[in-house]
Amino acid sequence: MVSKGKPSPRRAVKPLSDVQVRKLAAEYALVDPTRPFPIGRMEPNQREIDELNPKITRRLVEGAAKVLRASCKVRAWGLENVPVEGAYITCATHVTQFDVFVPMVAMFQMGRRPRYMAKAEMGKWPVIGKWFRAVGMQPVPRRSGKAREIEEASVQILTSNHALTIWPEGTVTRDPQKWPMSMKNGAGFIALEASRRVGYQIPLFCAVTWGAASINHWWPWPRKNVVMCYDTQLDYSDLLANMDSWGEEPPVELANELVRRVRVRMKEVMANIRGIQAPDTFYDYRIEKEVPEVPPFSDPHEIDKRAEESATR
Repeated sequence: MVSKGKPSPRRAVKPLSDVQVRKLAAEYALVDPTRPFPIGRMEPNQREIDELNPKITRRLVEGAAKVLRASCKVRAWGLENVPVEGAYITCATHVTQFDVFVPMVAMFQMGRRPRYMAKAEMGKWPVIGKWFRAVGMQPVPRRSGKAREIEEASVQILTSNHALTIWPEGTVTRDPQKWPMSMKNGAGFIALEASRRVGYQIPLFCAVTWGAASINHWWPWPRKNVVMCYDTQLDYSDLLANMDSWGEEPPVELANELVRRVRVRMKEVMANIRGIQAPDTFYDYRIEKEVPEVPPFSDPHEIDKRAEESATR
């Protein structure tokens, strides 16, 4: 089954200008995340490197880095926030497929080897699919009715002291201006349940990539600017306050709240990169409409219901 709707065309948004990149460079230390140890020489996590087919992984990273450098001018800041060891979660934007490869290459060049939750179809791609599986891709069969099994596999990755990368929107954003859209609450369940099992808040970071939406993949030249921010740790310790009394799984309202915080933070960071104001709305993929941004601890189904009622008036 194909995804609902289609992403808006490249002309829907303006390319990231050189002027805006210079403004960001004046405020942040922008580095090339496709180069080894982009923020300076550091000790790589050798245990993770040895676990995930080192030779294949190195070739994949080198190949992906060359493609990125050939098709765009990639810069990033915040890579010092990537933990040197231990479990952590990266929630990445999904404006284009570049939102998969930019954070992946960046973290691999930083000496980490996260596992990735990605649609199962990618694992079946000729040649590339085999490489993806070899370097830690965890296939997710979409619309399979196995959401809890997928979440459990993700929790086990984290509780075994490995890093995990998630694209909480579940597919490329359908927002007309390519802002982060509604998110599945599975990312919230994973973070909360894994934190409960290990007894402390597992670090969660937002990786926001912008600029690739304007790239023509058949003829990408002249190269466009692409900037990624690997944000500081998102605090959700308050959601873990009563985790000993949750029962079999984290409460739905807490999972919803955590992904709401992720979406809001992603919009704030993306607005900073783009140099414009973030909207006070978001595209709700479930009902295929733009809806007002929701307050904390709100029920997304009630938001859907109000949006549908207002549309019929």
